[in-house]
Amino acid sequence: MSKITRPPIVTILGHVDHGKTSLLDFIRKSSVAAKEHGGITQHIGAYQISLPGTSNLITFIDTPGHAAFEKMRSRGARVADIAVLVVALDDGVMPQTIEAIKHIHEAKVPLIVIINKIDLAGIDIAVQLAKIKKQLSDQKINLEEYGGDVPLVSLSAKTGKGVDKLLEMILLVAELNELKGDAQDAPSGVVIEATLDKFKGPIATILIRNGTLKKGEQILLGGVTGKIRAMLDFNGQAIEEAGPSTPVEILGLTDVPKVGVLLGNELESEKVDEQVSLLDKLKMGERKTLKVIIKADKQGSLEAIQASLDKFNLERKVIDYIFAGIGDIGEENIKLAATVGAIVIGFNVKVVPLAAQLAENEHVLIRTYNIIYELLEDIEEVVNTLLEVGQLEEVLGKANILAEFPFGKNERVAGCRMIEGVIAKGQKIRVVRVGQIIGETKLKFLKKVKEEVNKVEKGNDCGMLFDPAIDFQIGDVVESFRVI
Repeated sequence: MSKITRPPIVTILGHVDHGKTSLLDFIRKSSVAAKEHGGITQHIGAYQISLPGTSNLITFIDTPGHAAFEKMRSRGARVADIAVLVVALDDGVMPQTIEAIKHIHEAKVPLIVIINKIDLAGIDIAVQLAKIKKQLSDQKINLEEYGGDVPLVSLSAKTGKGVDKLLEMILLVAELNELKGDAQDAPSGVVIEATLDKFKGPIATILIRNGTLKKGEQILLGGVTGKIRAMLDFNGQAIEEAGPSTPVEILGLTDVPKVGVLLGNELESEKVDEQVSLLDKLKMGERKTLKVIIKADKQGSLEAIQASLDKFNLERKVIDYIFAGIGDIGEENIKLAATVGAIVIGFNVKVVPLAAQLAENEHVLIRTYNIIYELLEDIEEVVNTLLEVGQLEEVLGKANILAEFPFGKNERVAGCRMIEGVIAKGQKIRVVRVGQIIGETKLKFLKKVKEEVNKVEKGNDCGMLFDPAIDFQIGDVVESFRVI
Protein backbone atom coordinates (compact mmCIF):
# COMPACT_ATOMS: atom_id res chain seq x y z
CA MET A 1 0.00 0.00 0.00
CA SER A 2 1.20 3.52 -0.78
CA LYS A 3 -0.26 5.80 1.87
CA ILE A 4 0.04 9.50 1.11
CA THR A 5 -1.09 12.66 2.85
CA ARG A 6 -4.52 13.61 1.52
CA PRO A 7 -6.31 16.99 1.61
CA PRO A 8 -8.41 17.59 4.74
CA ILE A 9 -12.20 17.46 4.35
CA VAL A 10 -13.73 20.39 6.21
CA THR A 11 -17.34 21.10 7.09
CA ILE A 12 -18.62 24.54 8.09
CA LEU A 13 -21.40 24.64 10.66
CA GLY A 14 -23.19 27.26 12.73
CA HIS A 15 -26.34 29.30 13.18
CA VAL A 16 -28.24 30.73 10.21
CA ASP A 17 -26.96 34.15 9.04
CA HIS A 18 -23.73 33.84 11.00
CA GLY A 19 -21.69 33.92 7.78
CA LYS A 20 -21.07 30.32 6.73
CA THR A 21 -21.99 30.94 3.09
CA SER A 22 -20.19 34.28 2.99
CA LEU A 23 -17.05 32.65 4.32
CA LEU A 24 -17.12 29.84 1.79
CA ASP A 25 -17.83 32.31 -1.02
CA PHE A 26 -14.82 34.41 -0.06
CA ILE A 27 -12.55 31.37 0.17
CA ARG A 28 -13.67 30.04 -3.22
CA LYS A 29 -13.40 33.38 -5.00
CA SER A 30 -9.96 34.06 -3.58
CA SER A 31 -8.53 30.64 -4.37
CA VAL A 32 -10.43 28.92 -7.19
CA ALA A 33 -13.40 29.65 -9.46
CA ALA A 34 -15.51 26.74 -8.25
CA LYS A 35 -18.77 25.83 -9.94
CA GLU A 36 -21.82 26.41 -7.78
CA HIS A 37 -24.33 23.57 -8.15
CA GLY A 38 -27.52 25.51 -7.40
CA GLY A 39 -28.18 27.60 -4.28
CA ILE A 40 -25.77 26.33 -1.65
CA THR A 41 -28.06 27.45 1.19
CA GLN A 42 -30.53 24.69 0.25
CA HIS A 43 -28.27 21.63 0.05
CA ILE A 44 -24.80 20.29 0.78
CA GLY A 45 -22.19 21.04 -1.89
CA ALA A 46 -18.48 20.26 -1.94
CA TYR A 47 -15.65 22.40 -3.26
CA GLN A 48 -11.89 21.89 -3.34
CA ILE A 49 -9.68 24.95 -3.06
CA SER A 50 -5.99 25.44 -3.57
CA LEU A 51 -4.11 27.91 -1.41
CA PRO A 52 -2.47 30.62 -3.53
CA GLY A 53 1.23 30.05 -4.04
CA THR A 54 1.16 26.52 -2.62
CA SER A 55 0.26 22.97 -3.65
CA ASN A 56 -1.94 22.53 -0.57
CA LEU A 57 -5.57 21.58 -1.14
CA ILE A 58 -8.57 21.75 1.20
CA THR A 59 -11.96 20.21 0.47
CA PHE A 60 -14.94 22.07 1.91
CA ILE A 61 -18.42 20.68 2.50
CA ASP A 62 -21.00 23.42 2.89
CA THR A 63 -23.92 22.45 5.15
CA PRO A 64 -27.19 24.43 5.17
CA GLY A 65 -27.99 26.66 8.12
CA HIS A 66 -31.79 26.31 8.34
CA ALA A 67 -33.08 24.40 11.37
CA ALA A 68 -34.98 22.02 9.08
CA PHE A 69 -31.68 20.64 7.76
CA GLU A 70 -30.51 19.12 11.07
CA LYS A 71 -30.00 15.67 9.58
CA MET A 72 -27.76 17.06 6.87
CA ARG A 73 -25.64 19.05 9.29
CA SER A 74 -25.18 15.90 11.32
CA ARG A 75 -24.18 14.00 8.19
CA GLY A 76 -21.77 16.78 7.22
CA ALA A 77 -19.98 16.50 10.54
CA ARG A 78 -19.66 12.73 10.18
CA VAL A 79 -18.00 12.75 6.76
CA ALA A 80 -15.59 15.57 7.62
CA ASP A 81 -12.06 15.39 9.01
CA ILE A 82 -12.31 18.85 10.58
CA ALA A 83 -15.32 20.91 11.66
CA VAL A 84 -15.31 24.72 11.53
CA LEU A 85 -17.88 26.31 13.82
CA VAL A 86 -18.94 29.83 12.81
CA VAL A 87 -20.15 32.16 15.57
CA ALA A 88 -21.17 35.74 14.77
CA LEU A 89 -19.60 38.37 17.04
CA ASP A 90 -22.87 40.25 17.54
CA ASP A 91 -25.14 37.24 18.20
CA GLY A 92 -22.89 34.82 20.05
CA VAL A 93 -23.94 31.21 20.61
CA MET A 94 -27.46 30.60 19.24
CA PRO A 95 -29.78 27.54 19.10
CA GLN A 96 -28.36 26.19 15.84
CA THR A 97 -24.84 26.81 17.15
CA ILE A 98 -25.62 24.49 20.07
CA GLU A 99 -27.12 21.94 17.69
CA ALA A 100 -23.99 22.06 15.53
CA ILE A 101 -21.80 21.58 18.61
CA LYS A 102 -23.84 18.50 19.48
CA HIS A 103 -23.18 17.02 16.04
CA ILE A 104 -19.47 17.84 16.29
CA HIS A 105 -19.20 16.16 19.69
CA GLU A 106 -21.02 13.08 18.37
CA ALA A 107 -18.81 12.92 15.27
CA LYS A 108 -15.66 13.26 17.40
CA VAL A 109 -13.84 15.34 14.81
CA PRO A 110 -11.26 18.08 15.46
CA LEU A 111 -12.84 21.52 15.84
CA ILE A 112 -11.83 25.06 14.94
CA VAL A 113 -14.00 27.93 16.20
CA ILE A 114 -14.14 31.15 14.21
CA ILE A 115 -15.65 34.41 15.40
CA ASN A 116 -17.06 36.16 12.34
CA LYS A 117 -18.11 39.77 11.67
CA ILE A 118 -15.24 41.45 13.51
CA ASP A 119 -15.67 44.27 10.99
CA LEU A 120 -18.98 45.37 12.55
CA ALA A 121 -18.94 48.89 13.91
CA GLY A 122 -20.20 49.91 17.33
CA ILE A 123 -19.35 46.65 19.08
CA ASP A 124 -16.93 46.24 21.98
CA ILE A 125 -14.99 43.31 20.54
CA ALA A 126 -13.21 42.42 23.78
CA VAL A 127 -16.44 42.27 25.77
CA GLN A 128 -18.26 40.23 23.13
CA LEU A 129 -15.35 37.82 22.73
CA ALA A 130 -15.26 37.20 26.47
CA LYS A 131 -19.02 36.55 26.46
CA ILE A 132 -18.80 34.11 23.55
CA LYS A 133 -15.87 32.24 25.07
CA LYS A 134 -17.93 31.73 28.24
CA GLN A 135 -20.87 30.47 26.13
CA LEU A 136 -18.58 28.05 24.33
CA SER A 137 -17.15 26.81 27.61
CA ASP A 138 -20.70 26.13 28.83
CA GLN A 139 -21.12 23.88 25.77
CA LYS A 140 -17.95 21.94 26.67
CA ILE A 141 -15.79 23.61 24.00
CA ASN A 142 -12.27 23.70 25.47
CA LEU A 143 -10.39 26.57 23.83
CA GLU A 144 -6.61 26.48 23.48
CA GLU A 145 -6.12 29.69 25.43
CA TYR A 146 -7.74 28.01 28.45
CA GLY A 147 -5.59 24.88 28.17
CA GLY A 148 -7.84 23.00 25.74
CA ASP A 149 -7.31 21.75 22.20
CA VAL A 150 -9.74 23.92 20.21
CA PRO A 151 -8.16 26.88 18.37
CA LEU A 152 -10.12 30.11 17.88
CA VAL A 153 -9.72 32.46 14.92
CA SER A 154 -11.32 35.90 14.58
CA LEU A 155 -12.09 37.06 11.05
CA SER A 156 -14.40 38.90 8.68
CA ALA A 157 -15.96 36.81 5.93
CA LYS A 158 -17.04 40.06 4.28
CA THR A 159 -13.63 41.70 3.98
CA GLY A 160 -11.50 38.57 4.18
CA LYS A 161 -9.50 39.77 7.17
CA GLY A 162 -8.23 36.74 9.09
CA VAL A 163 -9.33 34.16 6.49
CA ASP A 164 -5.69 33.34 5.66
CA LYS A 165 -5.15 32.48 9.35
CA LEU A 166 -8.13 30.13 9.24
CA LEU A 167 -6.75 28.28 6.21
CA GLU A 168 -3.34 27.99 7.87
CA MET A 169 -5.00 26.64 11.02
CA ILE A 170 -6.92 24.05 8.99
CA LEU A 171 -3.68 22.78 7.44
CA LEU A 172 -2.01 22.71 10.86
CA VAL A 173 -4.83 20.70 12.42
CA ALA A 174 -4.80 18.37 9.40
CA GLU A 175 -1.05 17.85 9.78
CA LEU A 176 -1.41 17.07 13.49
CA ASN A 177 -4.07 14.47 12.68
CA GLU A 178 -1.93 12.86 9.96
CA LEU A 179 -4.65 12.39 7.36
CA LYS A 180 -3.66 9.63 4.94
CA GLY A 181 -5.12 8.07 1.83
CA ASP A 182 -4.19 5.43 -0.74
CA ALA A 183 -5.01 6.17 -4.36
CA GLN A 184 -4.41 2.49 -5.25
CA ASP A 185 -7.26 1.26 -3.04
CA ALA A 186 -10.78 0.50 -4.26
CA PRO A 187 -12.81 3.72 -4.09
CA SER A 188 -14.83 4.47 -0.96
CA GLY A 189 -16.92 7.55 -0.33
CA VAL A 190 -20.33 8.98 0.46
CA VAL A 191 -23.13 10.65 -1.50
CA ILE A 192 -23.42 14.25 -0.34
CA GLU A 193 -25.97 15.39 -2.94
CA ALA A 194 -28.28 13.75 -5.45
CA THR A 195 -30.80 15.08 -7.94
CA LEU A 196 -32.69 14.26 -11.11
CA ASP A 197 -31.83 16.38 -14.14
CA LYS A 198 -34.41 16.41 -16.94
CA PHE A 199 -31.65 16.20 -19.54
CA LYS A 200 -28.84 14.31 -17.80
CA GLY A 201 -30.93 11.95 -15.68
CA PRO A 202 -29.92 10.92 -12.13
CA ILE A 203 -26.86 12.78 -10.85
CA ALA A 204 -24.93 12.21 -7.62
CA THR A 205 -22.19 14.22 -5.97
CA ILE A 206 -19.80 11.86 -4.22
CA LEU A 207 -17.03 12.75 -1.81
CA ILE A 208 -14.24 10.21 -2.36
CA ARG A 209 -12.77 9.35 1.06
CA ASN A 210 -10.14 6.93 -0.18
CA GLY A 211 -9.02 5.11 -3.30
CA THR A 212 -9.66 6.26 -6.86
CA LEU A 213 -12.94 6.34 -8.78
CA LYS A 214 -12.63 6.12 -12.56
CA LYS A 215 -14.87 6.95 -15.49
CA GLY A 216 -16.43 3.83 -17.02
CA GLU A 217 -16.49 1.87 -13.76
CA GLN A 218 -19.57 0.07 -12.50
CA ILE A 219 -20.82 1.73 -9.34
CA LEU A 220 -23.11 0.85 -6.44
CA LEU A 221 -24.65 3.51 -4.17
CA GLY A 222 -26.88 1.85 -1.62
CA GLY A 223 -29.40 0.07 -3.83
CA VAL A 224 -28.69 2.20 -6.93
CA THR A 225 -26.38 0.90 -9.64
CA GLY A 226 -24.88 2.38 -12.77
CA LYS A 227 -21.89 2.76 -15.02
CA ILE A 228 -20.09 6.09 -14.85
CA ARG A 229 -20.49 7.63 -18.30
CA ALA A 230 -19.30 11.08 -17.22
CA MET A 231 -17.50 12.52 -14.22
CA LEU A 232 -17.15 16.22 -13.41
CA ASP A 233 -14.94 17.96 -10.87
CA PHE A 234 -15.94 20.86 -8.60
CA ASN A 235 -15.38 23.29 -11.49
CA GLY A 236 -17.74 21.36 -13.76
CA GLN A 237 -14.82 20.11 -15.87
CA ALA A 238 -14.85 16.55 -17.22
CA ILE A 239 -12.28 14.30 -15.55
CA GLU A 240 -11.26 10.66 -15.96
CA GLU A 241 -10.64 9.80 -12.28
CA ALA A 242 -10.94 11.17 -8.75
CA GLY A 243 -8.69 10.34 -5.80
CA PRO A 244 -8.86 10.68 -1.98
CA SER A 245 -10.69 13.73 -0.54
CA THR A 246 -12.03 14.70 -3.99
CA PRO A 247 -15.66 15.75 -4.57
CA VAL A 248 -16.99 14.61 -7.93
CA GLU A 249 -20.29 14.67 -9.80
CA ILE A 250 -21.19 11.47 -11.66
CA LEU A 251 -23.68 10.63 -14.41
CA GLY A 252 -24.87 7.21 -15.54
CA LEU A 253 -26.94 5.99 -12.58
CA THR A 254 -30.16 4.01 -12.92
CA ASP A 255 -31.90 6.06 -10.21
CA VAL A 256 -31.37 8.90 -7.73
CA PRO A 257 -29.51 7.55 -4.67
CA LYS A 258 -30.18 8.73 -1.15
CA VAL A 259 -27.91 11.35 0.36
CA GLY A 260 -25.60 9.68 2.87
CA VAL A 261 -25.36 6.23 1.27
CA LEU A 262 -21.90 4.80 0.91
CA LEU A 263 -20.08 4.14 -2.33
CA GLY A 264 -19.93 0.42 -2.99
CA ASN A 265 -21.62 -0.61 0.27
CA GLU A 266 -24.62 -2.81 -0.48
CA LEU A 267 -25.40 -3.13 3.24
CA GLU A 268 -25.74 0.62 3.84
CA SER A 269 -28.23 1.14 6.67
CA GLU A 270 -30.14 3.88 4.87
CA LYS A 271 -32.12 1.73 2.43
CA VAL A 272 -32.75 3.12 -1.02
CA ASP A 273 -36.44 2.36 -1.25
CA GLU A 274 -38.06 4.99 -3.43
CA GLN A 275 -40.15 2.26 -5.11
CA VAL A 276 -41.86 0.95 -1.96
CA SER A 277 -45.34 -0.20 -2.87
CA LEU A 278 -48.38 1.88 -2.06
CA LEU A 279 -49.61 -0.86 0.28
CA ASP A 280 -46.38 -0.79 2.28
CA LYS A 281 -46.56 2.99 2.51
CA LEU A 282 -50.07 2.79 3.91
CA LYS A 283 -49.02 0.16 6.43
CA MET A 284 -46.51 2.54 7.99
CA GLY A 285 -49.32 3.63 10.31
CA GLU A 286 -52.95 2.68 10.80
CA ARG A 287 -54.27 6.16 11.51
CA LYS A 288 -55.74 7.61 8.35
CA THR A 289 -55.07 11.31 8.47
CA LEU A 290 -53.55 13.79 6.06
CA LYS A 291 -52.10 11.80 3.15
CA VAL A 292 -49.29 13.55 1.31
CA ILE A 293 -47.19 12.99 -1.78
CA ILE A 294 -43.99 15.03 -1.68
CA LYS A 295 -41.81 15.98 -4.65
CA ALA A 296 -38.64 18.03 -4.19
CA ASP A 297 -35.75 19.23 -6.32
CA LYS A 298 -33.08 17.43 -4.32
CA GLN A 299 -32.80 14.51 -1.93
CA GLY A 300 -31.53 16.78 0.83
CA SER A 301 -34.55 19.07 0.56
CA LEU A 302 -36.84 16.04 0.59
CA GLU A 303 -35.33 14.67 3.78
CA ALA A 304 -35.50 18.09 5.43
CA ILE A 305 -39.20 18.47 4.66
CA GLN A 306 -40.03 15.02 5.99
CA ALA A 307 -37.99 15.64 9.13
CA SER A 308 -39.87 18.90 9.69
CA LEU A 309 -43.29 17.35 9.12
CA ASP A 310 -42.49 14.53 11.54
CA LYS A 311 -43.11 16.93 14.44
CA PHE A 312 -46.83 16.55 13.77
CA ASN A 313 -46.55 12.80 14.35
CA LEU A 314 -45.01 12.91 17.82
CA GLU A 315 -48.16 12.06 19.78
CA ARG A 316 -50.04 10.13 17.09
CA LYS A 317 -49.94 9.55 13.37
CA VAL A 318 -51.28 12.71 11.75
CA ILE A 319 -49.43 12.70 8.40
CA ASP A 320 -49.15 9.67 6.11
CA TYR A 321 -46.32 9.82 3.56
CA ILE A 322 -47.79 8.05 0.54
CA PHE A 323 -44.80 8.79 -1.67
CA ALA A 324 -41.72 11.01 -1.57
CA GLY A 325 -39.40 11.51 -4.52
CA ILE A 326 -37.21 13.77 -6.64
CA GLY A 327 -38.26 15.73 -9.72
CA ASP A 328 -41.20 17.67 -11.12
CA ILE A 329 -44.80 16.74 -10.31
CA GLY A 330 -46.00 14.40 -13.06
CA GLU A 331 -49.12 12.55 -14.11
CA GLU A 332 -48.15 9.44 -12.13
CA ASN A 333 -48.13 11.49 -8.93
CA ILE A 334 -51.62 12.85 -9.62
CA LYS A 335 -52.97 9.39 -10.44
CA LEU A 336 -51.59 8.06 -7.17
CA ALA A 337 -53.00 11.01 -5.22
CA ALA A 338 -56.42 10.50 -6.79
CA THR A 339 -56.34 6.80 -5.94
CA VAL A 340 -55.57 7.22 -2.23
CA GLY A 341 -57.05 10.67 -1.59
CA ALA A 342 -53.76 12.50 -1.00
CA ILE A 343 -52.60 16.08 -1.53
CA VAL A 344 -49.44 16.77 -3.53
CA ILE A 345 -46.70 19.00 -2.13
CA GLY A 346 -43.90 20.34 -4.32
CA PHE A 347 -40.70 22.07 -3.16
CA ASN A 348 -38.66 23.95 -5.76
CA VAL A 349 -40.26 21.87 -8.54
CA LYS A 350 -42.68 22.51 -11.40
CA VAL A 351 -45.99 20.89 -12.25
CA VAL A 352 -45.96 19.22 -15.66
CA PRO A 353 -48.82 20.76 -17.75
CA LEU A 354 -50.53 17.41 -18.32
CA ALA A 355 -50.32 16.73 -14.60
CA ALA A 356 -51.94 20.08 -13.81
CA GLN A 357 -54.83 19.30 -16.17
CA LEU A 358 -55.25 15.83 -14.67
CA ALA A 359 -55.26 17.26 -11.15
CA GLU A 360 -58.06 19.62 -12.13
CA ASN A 361 -60.09 16.79 -13.62
CA GLU A 362 -59.49 14.48 -10.64
CA HIS A 363 -59.92 17.23 -8.02
CA VAL A 364 -56.44 16.66 -6.59
CA LEU A 365 -55.01 19.52 -4.51
CA ILE A 366 -51.47 20.60 -5.45
CA ARG A 367 -49.40 23.07 -3.44
CA THR A 368 -45.92 24.19 -4.51
CA TYR A 369 -43.40 26.15 -2.43
CA ASN A 370 -39.88 27.50 -2.60
CA ILE A 371 -39.69 28.57 1.04
CA ILE A 372 -39.82 25.81 3.63
CA TYR A 373 -41.37 28.03 6.32
CA GLU A 374 -44.44 28.65 4.16
CA LEU A 375 -44.82 24.94 3.46
CA LEU A 376 -44.74 24.08 7.17
CA GLU A 377 -47.18 26.86 8.09
CA ASP A 378 -49.72 25.67 5.50
CA ILE A 379 -49.46 22.04 6.59
CA GLU A 380 -49.80 23.03 10.24
CA GLU A 381 -52.99 24.93 9.43
CA VAL A 382 -54.47 21.89 7.66
CA VAL A 383 -53.48 19.55 10.50
CA ASN A 384 -54.97 21.86 13.13
CA THR A 385 -58.21 22.00 11.15
CA LEU A 386 -58.36 18.20 11.06
CA LEU A 387 -57.84 18.07 14.81
CA GLU A 388 -60.49 20.70 15.51
CA VAL A 389 -63.24 19.04 13.49
CA GLY A 390 -62.42 15.56 14.80
CA GLN A 391 -61.71 14.03 11.42
CA LEU A 392 -58.73 11.95 12.48
CA GLU A 393 -59.62 8.33 11.82
CA GLU A 394 -58.21 4.97 12.75
CA VAL A 395 -58.67 2.23 10.17
CA LEU A 396 -59.25 -1.03 12.01
CA GLY A 397 -59.27 -3.42 9.07
CA LYS A 398 -59.28 -3.76 5.30
CA ALA A 399 -60.52 -6.41 2.88
CA ASN A 400 -60.48 -6.77 -0.90
CA ILE A 401 -63.76 -7.73 -2.60
CA LEU A 402 -62.85 -10.65 -4.88
CA ALA A 403 -66.30 -12.03 -5.74
CA GLU A 404 -70.05 -11.51 -5.34
CA PHE A 405 -72.82 -14.00 -4.62
CA PRO A 406 -76.63 -13.59 -4.82
CA PHE A 407 -78.48 -13.76 -1.50
CA GLY A 408 -82.25 -13.87 -1.10
CA LYS A 409 -84.32 -12.03 -3.66
CA ASN A 410 -82.41 -8.78 -4.19
CA GLU A 411 -79.30 -8.84 -1.95
CA ARG A 412 -75.65 -9.67 -2.70
CA VAL A 413 -72.88 -11.03 -0.51
CA ALA A 414 -69.37 -9.69 -1.01
CA GLY A 415 -66.73 -12.41 -1.08
CA CYS A 416 -63.70 -10.83 0.59
CA ARG A 417 -60.13 -11.53 1.59
CA MET A 418 -58.77 -9.69 4.64
CA ILE A 419 -55.57 -7.78 3.90
CA GLU A 420 -55.10 -5.74 7.06
CA GLY A 421 -56.25 -5.64 10.67
CA VAL A 422 -59.67 -6.83 11.84
CA ILE A 423 -63.24 -6.28 10.59
CA ALA A 424 -65.99 -6.96 13.14
CA LYS A 425 -69.75 -6.66 13.42
CA GLY A 426 -70.78 -3.38 15.02
CA GLN A 427 -67.93 -1.39 13.48
CA LYS A 428 -68.43 1.42 10.99
CA ILE A 429 -67.96 0.07 7.47
CA ARG A 430 -67.29 1.84 4.17
CA VAL A 431 -66.61 0.72 0.63
CA VAL A 432 -63.80 2.45 -1.27
CA ARG A 433 -63.31 2.37 -5.04
CA VAL A 434 -60.05 3.72 -6.51
CA GLY A 435 -59.57 6.03 -3.53
CA GLN A 436 -63.13 7.32 -3.52
CA ILE A 437 -65.63 6.40 -0.78
CA ILE A 438 -68.71 4.80 -2.39
CA GLY A 439 -70.70 4.83 0.83
CA GLU A 440 -70.89 3.86 4.50
CA THR A 441 -72.89 0.96 5.89
CA LYS A 442 -72.95 -1.77 8.55
CA LEU A 443 -72.61 -5.53 8.50
CA LYS A 444 -75.85 -7.53 8.50
CA PHE A 445 -73.78 -10.67 8.81
CA LEU A 446 -70.16 -11.78 8.57
CA LYS A 447 -69.42 -15.38 7.59
CA LYS A 448 -66.21 -17.39 7.62
CA VAL A 449 -66.64 -20.42 5.40
CA LYS A 450 -70.31 -21.18 6.19
CA GLU A 451 -70.23 -20.18 9.85
CA GLU A 452 -71.39 -16.76 10.99
CA VAL A 453 -68.72 -15.02 13.08
CA ASN A 454 -68.33 -11.74 14.95
CA LYS A 455 -64.94 -10.81 13.46
CA VAL A 456 -62.45 -11.77 10.76
CA GLU A 457 -58.70 -11.13 10.88
CA LYS A 458 -55.99 -10.50 8.30
CA GLY A 459 -55.33 -13.41 5.93
CA ASN A 460 -58.80 -14.95 6.13
CA ASP A 461 -61.55 -15.16 3.50
CA CYS A 462 -65.09 -14.20 4.44
CA GLY A 463 -68.53 -13.22 3.20
CA MET A 464 -70.09 -9.84 4.03
CA LEU A 465 -73.70 -8.76 3.74
CA PHE A 466 -74.18 -5.02 4.03
CA ASP A 467 -77.16 -3.24 5.63
CA PRO A 468 -78.13 -0.91 4.12
CA ALA A 469 -77.18 -2.46 0.79
CA ILE A 470 -74.38 -0.79 -1.12
CA ASP A 471 -73.57 -1.01 -4.85
CA PHE A 472 -70.16 -2.64 -4.49
CA GLN A 473 -68.03 -4.03 -7.32
CA ILE A 474 -65.29 -6.65 -7.53
CA GLY A 475 -62.03 -4.82 -6.86
CA ASP A 476 -63.50 -2.48 -4.24
CA VAL A 477 -62.00 -2.28 -0.76
CA VAL A 478 -63.99 -2.68 2.46
CA GLU A 479 -62.69 -0.69 5.43
CA SER A 480 -63.76 -0.79 9.07
CA PHE A 481 -62.92 2.38 10.95
CA ARG A 482 -63.57 4.64 13.88
CA VAL A 483 -63.34 8.42 14.30
CA ILE A 484 -60.86 9.42 16.99
